[in-house]
Amino acid sequence: MYIQYTMDQLCLPMDLEEDIPPHHLVRVVNAAVNRLDDAIFNAAFPGGGRDSYHPKMLTKVIIYAYTQRIYSSRQIAKAVRENIMFMWVAGRLRPDFRTINRFRSERMKEVLETVFTAVLQFLADEKYVELEHYFIDGTKIEANANRYTFVWGKAVVKHKAKLQEKVHSLFATIEEAEKQEERTHGGRDLCELGESSEITSEKLELAVKQLEERLQEKPKDKPLKKAVRQLRKDLLPRLQKYESQEEILGNRNSYSKTDTDATFMRMKEDHMRNGQLKPGYNVQIGTENQFILSYSVHQRPTDTRCLIPHLEQVKSQLGKLPSTVIADAGYGGEENYDYLEQNEIEAIVKYGTYHREKSKAWQKDISKIDNWTYNSEQNTWTCMAGQTLAFHRVSTEKTESGYEIEHHHYRSASCEGCPLKAQCTKAAGNREIKVSMNYLRLKNQAREKLRSEEGYALAVRRMIEPEPVFGDIKNNRGFRRFLLRGLPKVSLEAGWLSLAHNLLKKAAVDAKNGGAKREQAA
Repeated sequence: MYIQYTMDQLCLPMDLEEDIPPHHLVRVVNAAVNRLDDAIFNAAFPGGGRDSYHPKMLTKVIIYAYTQRIYSSRQIAKAVRENIMFMWVAGRLRPDFRTINRFRSERMKEVLETVFTAVLQFLADEKYVELEHYFIDGTKIEANANRYTFVWGKAVVKHKAKLQEKVHSLFATIEEAEKQEERTHGGRDLCELGESSEITSEKLELAVKQLEERLQEKPKDKPLKKAVRQLRKDLLPRLQKYESQEEILGNRNSYSKTDTDATFMRMKEDHMRNGQLKPGYNVQIGTENQFILSYSVHQRPTDTRCLIPHLEQVKSQLGKLPSTVIADAGYGGEENYDYLEQNEIEAIVKYGTYHREKSKAWQKDISKIDNWTYNSEQNTWTCMAGQTLAFHRVSTEKTESGYEIEHHHYRSASCEGCPLKAQCTKAAGNREIKVSMNYLRLKNQAREKLRSEEGYALAVRRMIEPEPVFGDIKNNRGFRRFLLRGLPKVSLEAGWLSLAHNLLKKAAVDAKNGGAKREQAA
């Protein structure tokens, strides 16, 4: 009546591999990691002490865990004890959660990029990727930090300035009180702070020590005692705190006290719909055929300033820069275009106004210099009303990274009586324009490439390259928040995610092609 069922009978075979399907994902992970050279892991294990778990075993366990939406070290350790796939790939070993987390976040910090590059080389050798077209995009992922323990750069500057004013006022009061007794103190003055100079904690510390020496000579001077107490107990610690916060901020405008490397950014996942800023990181990836070719993690919320650091990291990882870079308008800018041109990279990169330029409203707008005529021989512009704007002067501007932009200023001789002036400018006087001729040239080049047949095809393809990868990571695999803290560890976590994604994608391509390798594109 029933199929025989007993839990007291020993069953054969006892080999776990017999229960794993031939083309299961865990076999793909196992085969990929087995191809790695053992010497890659030498930097992570210098030797000494008791024997360690084999790094290949731990690498397989973590990568497979990330493919299965398991990111917690405790949950990974539990899976190794209970899940047959994990038990097989771990060789029935049972590393605890501390070992797994230490290996993931500390041991592999000098090795993971090498492992990622080696796996990418396998994919290139088997024609899954060609490393020719580099589709770049970024996404913001929330940090493992409290959303309300924020420090804002403007607030730090404001509070520090108020504190310095208070210190200047206090010292002015002390100096006024001591003015009549300077000779009594042998002409010793306070440390020169300067009325308008910035007070540092070192200067203030020296001045407070001098005041404490005076207080020892006049222990009954209550105003002086009160001032010293206020400086030592309140003002000096606050100044040191503000300086520490400014050092942590660097060029950023905010950070979280829980994870000081995280910057407050506006996320797409805004469930409250109030534009709340959350601590997070900007993750940049480059893809081809939806395989991740490189990754980097940045503290800046905008993509524009991330392109050059990301490509420099690509160069260090792969030993070369891609021949063609395809990106959206978030990366368009003179500095980025100039960098790509100098490194002989074909740029299929949109700029901010690329799509708006195609509209009729833009093409009929007489205030836009794109609709004007430029005379290169005379270096003049002619507006829609026929007025000539002659060259006036040159000004330079430096970006935060130190890149210098040269602007040419052109001014009309007279706009009085022009019937189109109201539509052209709101300025009371004559129309003046500021143009970066280099940026104008680079934009024209980008426009020509984007409107070419090949450029248009690559720009359209970009929509199905990096964005589905982010969708897979965030939605399908549920990774919306980093577990580790600090930029180095977060970068490692991004590396594990990228490895897991690439092997998942390889398994999907193999399954689609019936186990056959991807044929080289024509």
